[in-house]
Amino acid sequence: MSREFPIGLTPPDWLVRNLQPQQAPLNRPAVARAAVAMALPLAIGLAVGQPAYGALASMGALSGVIGDTADAYRMRILNIAIPQLFGAIGVTLGSAAYGHGWWAVAALTGIALVSGMISTIGAVASVSGLLLLLNSVIGAGLPLPGAWWVAPVLMSGGGLLVLLLALLAWPLRSGIPERAAVANTYRTVADLLATCGDDPTAGYDAARQAVTQSLNQSYDLVLARRARHHGSSPELTRLLAQLNAITPVVEAAPAVHQSGEPLPPQIRDTVRHLAHAVETGYTGPIGLDLPTPTGETTRAVDHALRHAAEVVTAPDVDPRGIDDRLGRPAALRIRAARAARNVLLSSGSWRYGLRLAVCIGLAQILVSTVPVARSYWVALTITFVMKPDFGSVFSRALLRALGTVVGLVIAAAVLSAVPRGWWDVLVLLLLAPLIPALTPRGYGYQTAAITPVILLLSDVLNHQGTALLLPRLIDSLIGCGIALIAGYLLWPESWHTRVGDRLAEAVADTARYVESAFGTAAPVSAEGVVVSAERVLVSTEVDPAARARMRRRLYRDLSVIRTEFQRALTEPPPTGRLAAGWLPLVVAVERIVDATTAARVRVKHGAPVPSPAEVTQVARQLRELAEGVRESEVLVEVRTELTGPAESVLEPLRQEVAAARAIASPH
Repeated sequence: MSREFPIGLTPPDWLVRNLQPQQAPLNRPAVARAAVAMALPLAIGLAVGQPAYGALASMGALSGVIGDTADAYRMRILNIAIPQLFGAIGVTLGSAAYGHGWWAVAALTGIALVSGMISTIGAVASVSGLLLLLNSVIGAGLPLPGAWWVAPVLMSGGGLLVLLLALLAWPLRSGIPERAAVANTYRTVADLLATCGDDPTAGYDAARQAVTQSLNQSYDLVLARRARHHGSSPELTRLLAQLNAITPVVEAAPAVHQSGEPLPPQIRDTVRHLAHAVETGYTGPIGLDLPTPTGETTRAVDHALRHAAEVVTAPDVDPRGIDDRLGRPAALRIRAARAARNVLLSSGSWRYGLRLAVCIGLAQILVSTVPVARSYWVALTITFVMKPDFGSVFSRALLRALGTVVGLVIAAAVLSAVPRGWWDVLVLLLLAPLIPALTPRGYGYQTAAITPVILLLSDVLNHQGTALLLPRLIDSLIGCGIALIAGYLLWPESWHTRVGDRLAEAVADTARYVESAFGTAAPVSAEGVVVSAERVLVSTEVDPAARARMRRRLYRDLSVIRTEFQRALTEPPPTGRLAAGWLPLVVAVERIVDATTAARVRVKHGAPVPSPAEVTQVARQLRELAEGVRESEVLVEVRTELTGPAESVLEPLRQEVAAARAIASPH
């Protein structure tokens, strides 16, 4: 008979969220690449009588395995090759500072500042900054074998081996990841349509979030590759047209859900059929078995699906008629200059860079004044923990400590029972695949997988055996402690400062979207941003492409904000409790965007246009809500005065706005 925890022993929700494994599919090719890329360099080193060189190359391969997460081949080049360049610079600088006392402390502190600042640019820059600092710490803390250039070459070579293995199938599978991503978007839309009209709406909300994530990924893959081809690739032009064609179906979904009447299963099956055509590249005729539309919402779905079918099966697409719904990426030179300017002028990048530099500086001062065995592990631990774009600093410190303990148990068994030499290659073949297999499950699981691998390679370099275990644990705990105190507790940046302002901006953007949906917005640039602060009623129709860009960017921003709030839920009180109180408001704003889109779809297919006064009233209420969110640390009472014709298309929108403002009131 099962027993429940006594009330006093029930684990808190934030701890349960931290320890709960995330659901993720197993990437079998990445698992195979990890085994080969990490074991092969060590095997070659043993074969030529230089196991230390092989261990260095395997360490470089480890960084490549961690970055081997992209599906598209061109994205793999960015995710692996660019960080390897920064890693080579890092180990070179670190080796130059090795043994120079306080100069090494100053050098690593400065590198930490630069690493932290560039990490705020984006995903690739974040991994690049991580490797820059990690390899600097290794170079400054370990006597590396050979001339000064040997370690950078070997470690970069190991990472590039992962890239080479990842690109082997490129000639045979070029374009397949992009097609698979677009097809998966169609399938998520089919799942969304299957939930329309359900009550309660939890299934619909989850399906809508999945569609947003899938659209973001697909547009990122296609537009990143299209930027290199300058629109000349027929395949990419067609994929972009197919992504744009599914957008009207997504826009019709909120209207269907509002109606409360589920769609016939033929509609869902039709979208899945189109997904298969996208994935296989089929361009022949498709017999559409669609029911006869009976109202505004069903007419919208029917019209959108027929248009999508025409685009999917079209053998040729005119690139001049294709609109890049998220805005065409600028040239690399322009984006690099823009990123550099943003980093230098951004208070957020300086703030994070200073936090990381303070932590690394304290760690290096500590290990320089107090004898600590294998002292470089303290800074390594801080580098991994102090990555806010990878999750909560508090959660990562906790999971790092727990994962290290589990990894040390595995390492103890390996180092005590496995003799040095060729047996190490076999052990790497077994342990390395665990890294890509467990990394998607959570940071603690990743740490448990990486720890025994690093200890095994360190033993090849230093021949200390099980003597590595206790210093590893102590240094990891010291690093976690420094990160928690100097990088977390001493920086009173609450989740509201980081996320509440972004939520307020999203609410304000929602007000602008409401105005643009009914022709009452200011001019909008090609990037989907308002170019004038003045908003007046106009009689002309807002550019549909600009409105689509606004909606896509708004959904993307809300998806990022939701992720940030979910990260805050893993922190202990009061942060986690406050985040739990605000998260329903994020859901409410998403529903406001849905209701706006649904009203726009109904107007497009025959419903009466709402009056400018109705639109202005809703937009004003949203701006008041945005100001309340921006100025408040906790939920505050707000005024809600929304009236209008009950038969208006804006009535569901008014209800959602009233619900959002009720959420922002104390209970």
